[in-house]
Amino acid sequence: MTYSGPINDPGVPRQTAMGRSVRAAKAGASFGSALAIAISWSEHHSILWAIFQGFCSWVYVLYYALTR
Repeated sequence: MTYSGPINDPGVPRQTAMGRSVRAAKAGASFGSALAIAISWSEHHSILWAIFQGFCSWVYVLYYALTR
């Protein structure tokens, strides 16, 4: 075998715009869930309602903002 020199390692491939959008959407969804759970707990003091409204996420946050 002969040595042909250093191997070009490009490193981590650049992330596409779609990949960045998916990460941002996941972050927004988790923030929306946490916000909905916090609002629900402060209003109802019920873990079951907090879990349910955490699944509803931004829908419950918008509902709360519009009705209060």
